Amino acid sequence: MRDLDTTLTWVALGTSLCRKALAGLDETSYGAPSLLPGWTRAHVVAHLAGNAEAVGNLVHWARTGEPTPMYSSPEQRTAAVEAGTRLPAHELTAWFERSAQALDDAVAGLTDTQWQSEVVTAQGRTVPASEIPWLRSREVMVHAVDLGASASFSDLPAEFLAALREDILARRGSANVPAVHGDPAEVTAYLAGRPSTGVTTADGAPAQPLGPWL
Repeated sequence: MRDLDTTLTWVALGTSLCRKALAGLDETSYGAPSLLPGWTRAHVVAHLAGNAEAVGNLVHWARTGEPTPMYSSPEQRTAAVEAGTRLPAHELTAWFERSAQALDDAVAGLTDTQWQSEVVTAQGRTVPASEIPWLRSREVMVHAVDLGASASFSDLPAEFLAALREDILARRGSANVPAVHGDPAEVTAYLAGRPSTGVTTADGAPAQPLGPWL
């Protein structure tokens, strides 16, 4: 369900959804709230651009064997996002496009052997480089929705939503999340801590909101 070719396709789709959401956004639109509490659309786009560069560090690690962390520190990651929000709209969009293209180019150069190299995520997990597209696909898919412009969880592939639900439950811990029912896209939105509709617990009561994930 989550092989390399599939996750690479999801990266391309998520990037396209982000690009569609960004089309035509002006300064005012960038400053509008996103679906993430406390973040504007500019915060989301700056995060996506910085994430592409950070994921690119993992690609460099896989290609060269040189340990290259995604971020030098959590503080650096936060500072980069805040700095990005102060860019003019056209420069922020250009950063998103430039970083996404650079990542695509870097990924295209990996050999079969390099895809098996081990890298370490920002959370300290050691994973094969073949997990890199999954890390990026989560970002572009979910944050395309967070931009609150044109995409919703119902626009995302069913297979991606199923993989995301599995991933979120593993990270949150099934004991910390109630068993819920509803449309699969809405359940995924709920588990990700995003606005959802019609998600209920086993007794039919509305599920209590979860904090944002990702």
